[in-house]
Amino acid sequence: MIDEIDAALRTIIVDEALAGAGVELSFDAPTKEWASRRSGPTICAYLYDIREDVRRRETGFVNEYRDGRTVARHRPPRYFRLSYLVAAWTQRPEDEHGLLSRLLQQMINYQSIPIERLGPTLRDLGLPVTMTVALPPSEDRSFADVWSALGGELKPSVDVVICAPLPVTRTQVVGPPVRTPVLRTGDIREPARAEVVRAPRADRRREDSA
Repeated sequence: MIDEIDAALRTIIVDEALAGAGVELSFDAPTKEWASRRSGPTICAYLYDIREDVRRRETGFVNEYRDGRTVARHRPPRYFRLSYLVAAWTQRPEDEHGLLSRLLQQMINYQSIPIERLGPTLRDLGLPVTMTVALPPSEDRSFADVWSALGGELKPSVDVVICAPLPVTRTQVVGPPVRTPVLRTGDIREPARAEVVRAPRADRRREDSA
């Protein structure tokens, strides 16, 4: 799932927002050592946090149908928030600001990633993959803390948060449907003498009426 989100972000950033700019996109951690090796304009989209969106967790089961009957049940998908720190590296701060401006201009048009940008796993689920851009961080973290943990200098950046469903692969197979109800009577201690009474079937009633 994460690799499909990375691919979708690459398409939105490189092919749409910065088309023709000759800018490289990297998902590496923007440490000082990494920054010192940059030889050209680069956008870094660093995945710095992965958390489940517990507000969207559902209970119960989802039925899978085939030929009009239930064949299996599975848990609903779980939703995870992927937080990316997006920053630009160039020779001049003005150029970095220009790249970030183009990114913002394009990415604020999206409230979710278009289905044609998604990989097969997310596309087959048919569920929205939402995206928020440059919202304030949560109370338990700040972007300055992220930069400090990376050992780098604080730079202007855009926080991109994508909430994507992750399917639960554990499935419970359902047995075949009951087509003929059976009622057993008698002493349960003597199963051999128990009488079996079958409910009349629809086709048997039709034969009798004929």
